Amino acid sequence: MNSKDYTALESQYGAHNYHPLPVVLSKGKGPFVWDVDGKRYFDFLSSYSAVNQGHCHPKIVQALIDQAQELCLTSRAFYNDCLGPYEKYVTSYFGYDKVLPMNSGAEAVETALKLSRRWGYVKKNIPEDQALIVCCEGNFHGRTISIVSMSTDVDSYGQFGPFTPGFIKIPYNNVKALEDVLEQHGPQVAAFITEPIQGEAGVFVPDDGYLKKCYDLCKKHNVLFVADEVQTGIARTGRLICCDHEGVHPDVLILGKALSGGVLPVSAVLSNDEIMLTIKPGEHGSTFGGFPLACKVAVAALQVVKDEQLAEKAERLGVICRDYLRNIPSRMIKLVRGKGLLNAIVIEPRNNKEAWDICLAMAANGLIAKPTHRHIIRLAPPLVITEVELMEALGIIRKSILEMEQ
Repeated sequence: MNSKDYTALESQYGAHNYHPLPVVLSKGKGPFVWDVDGKRYFDFLSSYSAVNQGHCHPKIVQALIDQAQELCLTSRAFYNDCLGPYEKYVTSYFGYDKVLPMNSGAEAVETALKLSRRWGYVKKNIPEDQALIVCCEGNFHGRTISIVSMSTDVDSYGQFGPFTPGFIKIPYNNVKALEDVLEQHGPQVAAFITEPIQGEAGVFVPDDGYLKKCYDLCKKHNVLFVADEVQTGIARTGRLICCDHEGVHPDVLILGKALSGGVLPVSAVLSNDEIMLTIKPGEHGSTFGGFPLACKVAVAALQVVKDEQLAEKAERLGVICRDYLRNIPSRMIKLVRGKGLLNAIVIEPRNNKEAWDICLAMAANGLIAKPTHRHIIRLAPPLVITEVELMEALGIIRKSILEMEQ
């Protein structure tokens, strides 16, 4: 079979809910992937930051193999010898009392929403069915009905209603907007949920101090500060979690993606006892949440981040990346922004060429990335990339953009 055969199969038998680049991948290692024809590419999407540790990291894969030969799944109907050690490891790693393990990022966000509402009723004494959660315009927290009820992107919520009530949407990067809402509705607000950087919105980096000011407002009004770090967490932005840039320790921390290094779907919600223990047995769960394979893989993935100092590496290489991109002599580059190795180029279309065309050119030249909102290219290579490899990749990006101006 060739590339066209594989794409034809997906088109015929799969739902048409994605629009991939016309590249059929069959192998990955470190910062690279190969297509079915053997062509090598730099991966500058990293599965939306799920493979921060690089493709098929040997230590993570070995943890999977070793555990798969012993015990894969027990469900939470029974104890197993992997979950407790993982829970101790991950809570110590991020500085929390408790963890609630789930699978996907969307599941973890749903868990955080339920946890926040429960805390609001049990601890804050919000009247039943009146709890509010404040969220930000431009967010992307996932695809479930409740999550798209928070969305302001018509592609996410259009014709999926009726929607879940209880959400107040405010502008992102606007402290005054949060202050006004809390002044008006504070007694009913259980939580404020935000992404420290809005990834799907095009790596929208808020002003310095935004997170800390929002956190302080939440403390003033007895509101939970919930950080969705599914994409920004686990070293991607140059800190263990992005909130660390401002010294903010979220009341509820949502993690996913790189929690497994891209080997399995693994997510987690972390919080302290006062919040987490408001949920009792039988009130929330998941068949696969915290299954033995996930526990072993997640420990290995987090250990790789620590051992290989990936946060520090992302911080250093991110500066190099943005400096290089900002010096590309192209009128198509309107803006370069980001933190660590989560960056984006805002494209000014020229010659009837836009971000998608640049991504096609980059793929032809040996680097894959994906546009978001048509005019923004997100650039997020695996954090294991070396400086030499990064410079080669940046050269491909430069070449591809300049080709569009000819």
